[in-house]
Amino acid sequence: MSAGSEGVIEHERIGVLVMAHGTPDTPEDIEPFYTRIRRGRPPTPELLDELTERYEAIGGTSPLTRRTQSQVDGIAAALEESEPGRFVVRLGTKYVQPTIEEAVADLATQGVSRLIGIVLTPHQSTMGSGEYFSRAEAAAAAVEPPLSLVVVPSWHRTAGFAELLAERTRTVLEGLTTGEDSTAVFFTAHSLPERVVAMGDPYPDQVAESGRDVADLLGLDDNPSITWGTAWQSAGRTADPWIGPDLLVELDRVAAEGATAAVVCPVGFVSDHLEVLYDLDIEALDRADALGIAFARTPSLNDDPAFLGLLAGVVQAAANGAA
Repeated sequence: MSAGSEGVIEHERIGVLVMAHGTPDTPEDIEPFYTRIRRGRPPTPELLDELTERYEAIGGTSPLTRRTQSQVDGIAAALEESEPGRFVVRLGTKYVQPTIEEAVADLATQGVSRLIGIVLTPHQSTMGSGEYFSRAEAAAAAVEPPLSLVVVPSWHRTAGFAELLAERTRTVLEGLTTGEDSTAVFFTAHSLPERVVAMGDPYPDQVAESGRDVADLLGLDDNPSITWGTAWQSAGRTADPWIGPDLLVELDRVAAEGATAAVVCPVGFVSDHLEVLYDLDIEALDRADALGIAFARTPSLNDDPAFLGLLAGVVQAAANGAA
């Protein structure tokens, strides 16, 4: 920081690159979007029809774009309230516009001295946050002058995050179950190919940590009518094996073991989108209905001010050099 002409302390301007997945804005965008996800390989007609039907089932398109922008706006507002004028916040997405590269180029024109990169997913993975950060680093090195980039590899154990999830899970449990129910609680995240995990990816362990943190806050181990564990969802349609156990298979298992209800807390997702609104609210619910067990999932964090204030604090800690 430096002193202005009238002795006022001026902070350096720091760019904040908030990165997210992105989603097609219109039904016509689904095929090119799917092709980009498949690294340039167009989907088969069958795969395209399946994905299109899933979007149609949740209203034609996903609310992820507006949800993500609301989150970015909320982080920016929290940072501005805490430290006026210090941070410039931009959204960069992996698969749609504005891209990560476009966001970095924009930030470079705003007089920022360096960048903080954070992904709107709590856990670290080579296929997830690692790819975001690689693109951000290349983009930051390509602008003139080059910008240094400090990344937040994961924030799943940031103080307050587990508490937010536990509060939502407790509310759902209280509304769904009675003292005579046998309830299975699952903490879910997006599956990854097994080959990634075999290379030592930290993602599965971090997801398990999130589940344990919430379970401990709720005292699930002390409740004889509740079982809990980690399950995986939304595996890709590829020939590779993906990590499990799959949530739908787990629903079959607990129903066979006598469970009367299942609650899902999707710890790997922070907003409503296809993997929540279809994979959980439709597909998993249908499976539970067929099995004759009650089903509910915790509300998404979306633009909860407490959640966005938490992320703003993560950004400030990174800017100040804190772990």
